[in-house]
Amino acid sequence: MLVYLLVACDRLDEKQEKKLKRNLPDLQAALQAYVDENEAGKVTLINDCESDDCEDWQLGISQPVKKKAQLKTPVTLFNDLAKQYGIDCEVGSIENDERDPVSYFGKQEGQGDAFLIGEYLGV
Repeated sequence: MLVYLLVACDRLDEKQEKKLKRNLPDLQAALQAYVDENEAGKVTLINDCESDDCEDWQLGISQPVKKKAQLKTPVTLFNDLAKQYGIDCEVGSIENDERDPVSYFGKQEGQGDAFLIGEYLGV
């Protein structure tokens, strides 16, 4: 199953948008480093932040998973990013190039749990 984890860039207030724009280079660098470290796991960077409007941004990763344990590392990464940068995250599956969100976690939503997310995804 192909899963994705994204920085939640929609439904932000003005203060959250400014903070996200300010932290964008650091978030991109952290995600790129994760992708580089997990090249063997076929992790891909999702980085479409060209728009002036944060709501249109797509920033995160996708990776294939076969079992819940494989979700632990990316969920931990996004939990750490949420703590450090005050963001929320969206996680879900990708089928036929369509994203299907199953859970949100982070600053506002609370810490993500890899086991529960695996249950939601049906892994």
